Amino acid sequence: MASPDTDEKVHKVSIVIPVYKGEQTLPHLIDEITPLTEPTTTPAGNRFQIDLVYPVWDNGPDHSDQVIRELAVAHDFVRPVWLSRNYGQHPATMAGMASTAGDWIVTMDEDGQHDPADIGKMLDTALRDEATVVYALPTNPPPHGKFRNWASKTAKKIMAKVMGSTNAPEFNSFRLVLGETGRALAAYAGPGVYLDVALGWIARRIATCPLTMRHEDRPSGYSLRSLTAHFLRMLVTSGTRGLRAVTFTGMLLGLLGVVFAIFLVIQALTGPRIVQGWTSTMCVILISTGSILGALGIIAEYIGVTVNVAMGRPLYLIVSDPADGPLGNLPAGRDLRASGHDARSASTEGATRTLKTDHSGSDA
Repeated sequence: MASPDTDEKVHKVSIVIPVYKGEQTLPHLIDEITPLTEPTTTPAGNRFQIDLVYPVWDNGPDHSDQVIRELAVAHDFVRPVWLSRNYGQHPATMAGMASTAGDWIVTMDEDGQHDPADIGKMLDTALRDEATVVYALPTNPPPHGKFRNWASKTAKKIMAKVMGSTNAPEFNSFRLVLGETGRALAAYAGPGVYLDVALGWIARRIATCPLTMRHEDRPSGYSLRSLTAHFLRMLVTSGTRGLRAVTFTGMLLGLLGVVFAIFLVIQALTGPRIVQGWTSTMCVILISTGSILGALGIIAEYIGVTVNVAMGRPLYLIVSDPADGPLGNLPAGRDLRASGHDARSASTEGATRTLKTDHSGSDA
C-alpha cells in the first residue's frame, strides 16, 4: 500500500441514504461509517474522508424519523433531509444529492447489504478508470427470491437490448458519483425520471467495481406493484427508441402492402383467377395499417421530445476540467495523464469492467 503524502488532497465523500424502513438498521450503518469520517487510505493509496452523511427520510411506516433525529444529535456529521411525503427511492436519493457538497457522492441503502468499507475500492476504480460514475458489481447472487432475481435480470436485459441502455445490467443502488455530476442531475431532473438512466445522459464514463453484497437485515420494501412501476419508469426514461419501433413497424407494413398488391396484380394477369374482394381487402388493410402506424410513430416522436424536456434531459452540461478536480488527484508520484493508459490496461486485466456511454444517448 502506498504511503500517504501529507500534501496530497483528501477526497471529500458525501453519503446519501434514502430511508424508508431504517429504524432497526440505520444506527448500525452509521456506526460503520463513523471511522471513515477520519482521513482514510484506500487499497490503492488514495486518501478520502466522509464529510457528511445525509439520511433522507421518505416517510416510511416505522419510527425511522425519530432514529434519524437521535443520530443527528449524537453525530455532527449526520445531516438529515426531510421530505414532505413518500416520493420513492430515486427522488429521495436525488434530494440527498442536491444537499451535498463533497467531491464525491456515495448512495447506499439503509438495509445493511452495502458495506461502507467498500467505498475506498469504488474510489480507486473511479480514479483508475477516470470514471464519473462507479456502480457496485455484486460478485454473489442478490439476497432476494428466485423470481425477483430473474425478473430484475430480464428487465435489465430488455433495457440493454431493446431500449439501447447499454449500462442497464450494471445499475445498482450502491454507487459512487462525481459530486458536480450528481448535484447537476438533481438540479435539472424532472418528475418520473429514472436516476441511473439520467446519469447515463451526462456521465462521461461509467465503471463497475466487483464487491460482495451482504444479506439484507430486513425484508425488502419493494412489492410486485412497486417493482413494476420501477421498471416502467426506467422504460419511459430510456428515450424514444420504443416509439420509433412504431414508426418502423408502420413503414414495414405499408411497404409489405404495396409489394403484396404488385404480386396480386401479376398473379391475376398470369395465373389462375383470384377470389374477388379478397385481394383489395388485404391490400387496403396492410397499406392503411402501415399509414396509421407511421403517422402515430411521427406523433410519438414529438411526444418523446416533450417527455425528454419534461424529464429535464439536458442538451449539454458544462463541468470543470477533470484534471483539476477529484479525477486529477492521485497518490504522490503518480501522474494521471501520464499513466492513464497503463491504469486502464491494468483495469482491463482485473475484474473491473468500464463501460463508455454513447454520446448520442439511448435514442440512437
